Amino acid sequence: MALVLREKHVRMLLSMQDTVAVLEKAFNAQAQGMVINQPRNRLVLANGVLNILAAAAPTFGVLGYKTYTAFRDGVRFVVMLYSARDGRLQAIVEAEWLGAMRTGAVSALATKYLARPDARVVGLFGSGKQAVTQLMGVCAVLDIASIRVYSRDVQMCERFCREMAQVLGVEVIPVPTAREAVIDSDIIITATTAGEPVFQGEWLQPGCHINAIGSNWSRKREIDFTTLQRSSLVVTDSLEQAMEEAGDLIIPANEGLFDWNSVYELAEVISSERYDGPWRETPEDITLYKGLGIALEDVVTAAHVYHLACAQGLGEELNLLS
Repeated sequence: MALVLREKHVRMLLSMQDTVAVLEKAFNAQAQGMVINQPRNRLVLANGVLNILAAAAPTFGVLGYKTYTAFRDGVRFVVMLYSARDGRLQAIVEAEWLGAMRTGAVSALATKYLARPDARVVGLFGSGKQAVTQLMGVCAVLDIASIRVYSRDVQMCERFCREMAQVLGVEVIPVPTAREAVIDSDIIITATTAGEPVFQGEWLQPGCHINAIGSNWSRKREIDFTTLQRSSLVVTDSLEQAMEEAGDLIIPANEGLFDWNSVYELAEVISSERYDGPWRETPEDITLYKGLGIALEDVVTAAHVYHLACAQGLGEELNLLS
């Protein structure tokens, strides 16, 4: 008997701390060659897009895929979760909040391993759903004191800041210019739908860390070449997927300004599989994490929600593919 887990169940069961811990284990398993991850495939229509991502994590006992459609009237996400032992369908999980949480948790891991431990000030671009969990993630791994938010929608930005200040218990303030979000910030987060860079790399202070997670299309980017040039370390969650989707890296690489061989995968950073020295050679190093969102993150997070739901007797039973 499979379970149908709705958005309300995911919101009830999934905490940021648990998601960070589960995905840290998943990336360690990936570094040891114990998972299979397939990059996103897109079926592009004139009026929308169907996206499919699949992964298998036998050590977690699961395999599955996420699909989501992006059309003018909305985006709809679902994860199909199967047993890695016998292939039985375990759960159908509505995955809008799940996707936002796993994205925030992966950025939290990048921040944990790449940012300075004394980082206290965050500059955020964007005030949508992804921005919410980006702040939740960073605040879960560091003692953040102040957050500055820049967004083109001033009213939405002001409302976002008020709500997040209450949720996080830290100062969250809107700023009128992109420059003010960057200057003196220890961590920069870009969670936008922009097609062109949202700030100038020359504004970055030495020692900062950047989480760029808004764009996963080859023709779009949130960061400029100066940011890339100033970064002593560039990390992504999937190099294979980055070479297909990360316009932030693809555009300069196609112009001969960036070498793919310099990129590390987050699993390598977390596990020290490829390098066991300090990721920051000096406190002044600038580090960049380019997040795309991979199937492993969705499948393992969905498995965690499924196990919690089973333990608490939540979800709707469905006699399908048994």
